[in-house]
Amino acid sequence: MSFGLEAGIFIAYAAGLFLIYLMGRFLLVPLKWAGKLVLSSLIGGALILLVNLIGGSWGIFVPFNILTAAITGVLGLPGAVCLLLFFNL
Repeated sequence: MSFGLEAGIFIAYAAGLFLIYLMGRFLLVPLKWAGKLVLSSLIGGALILLVNLIGGSWGIFVPFNILTAAITGVLGLPGAVCLLLFFNL
C-alpha cells in the first residue's frame, strides 16, 4: 500500500466523523430550544392555574389552553399580566 492511499482513507474517516459531529450539533440545538420552550410553557400553565385558583373568588379568570400557557411561558410574568388584562377588561 502506498502512503497516499492510507492518507486518503484517514482523511475520509476524519471527514465522516466531522460530518457526524455537525449533524449531531444541528439536531441537538433545536431539541434544547424546544425542551426549554416546553418547560417554560408548563411553568406558564401552572401560573395560569394558580391565577385561576386565587382570582376565582374575585371573578378573575384566564382560559387555560396551550396558547395561553405558551404565551405565559415565553413572555413570563409580563405575558401573564397581559393575558389577565386582555381577558378581564
